[in-house]
Amino acid sequence: MRHGKDITMTPPDGITGTGPRQDGEGSVQVKMDPALDIGKAKVFAVYGKGGIGKSTTSSNLSVAFSKLGKRVLQIGCDPKHDSTFTLTKRLVPTVIDVLESVDFHPEELRVEDFVYEGYNGVMCVEAGGPPAGTGCGGYVVGQTVKLLKEHHLLDDTDVVIFDVLGDVVCGGFAAPLQHADRALIVTANDFDSIYAMNRIVTAITAKARNYDVRLGGVICNRSNATDQVDKYNAVAGLQTMAHFPDLDAIRRSRLKKATIFEMDDAPELEAVRAEYLRLAAALWAGVEPMEGTAMRDRDLFELLGFD
Repeated sequence: MRHGKDITMTPPDGITGTGPRQDGEGSVQVKMDPALDIGKAKVFAVYGKGGIGKSTTSSNLSVAFSKLGKRVLQIGCDPKHDSTFTLTKRLVPTVIDVLESVDFHPEELRVEDFVYEGYNGVMCVEAGGPPAGTGCGGYVVGQTVKLLKEHHLLDDTDVVIFDVLGDVVCGGFAAPLQHADRALIVTANDFDSIYAMNRIVTAITAKARNYDVRLGGVICNRSNATDQVDKYNAVAGLQTMAHFPDLDAIRRSRLKKATIFEMDDAPELEAVRAEYLRLAAALWAGVEPMEGTAMRDRDLFELLGFD
């Protein structure tokens, strides 16, 4: 693939770029082109430990926003490209796939080549990713936003949700934080998930020094209890915005290629649907940023690791 040469990196011994939006000293992170500002839409970046249910959370949150009458765009930022699977009922081609098909001449692409309509009108894009070890996820995110801007797909969009790969917070996959207003962290009530959340708090705090993104809150997922998350939040200065229990019906929804809003045969999901609608309404109304403080690894182990 030919796109590695287009990646702009900040050399470790200096900071380049224009304006105040520069990453910190020693950074080798991919910069956002100022021309790629998303615009008036409210932008949320969803992070969390791999396998914690970010895609399920993102997709159902997208539907909840659409149920509130908002025009929603969900962007999957994982090479696995299954973020929008329950919305579109299939694995759609990625932006990198379609760019490669036209020898990286984006002017040859049509909207329908990379944007797919999902359940209840949610627009779906899978950014994809470079082959392992050959490129940077930040380039992929940048090219995706560039295509959306060039085709004016962001002009009438109310909400953009970035669903981002696992707990990888390198410069490439931290790139959505450069576009987002609020970052949301999905966690479960266990040590490994909270450890990943703690690292993500560090990444968000670093990006917040030079970009508009702020920590919006915690979503506790696949958990019947929240005691460990509550204990961490009390020390780190965070709050849980929503809580989704560990229900088999939620797992089955993904197997059925369906969002929970389509699972009519699972009455136990009614409260879950209501919680998603409440979360979407709260995010749309605006949430105050949280000034979370990540813990040192040793302190986190002392807090949660030796019960």
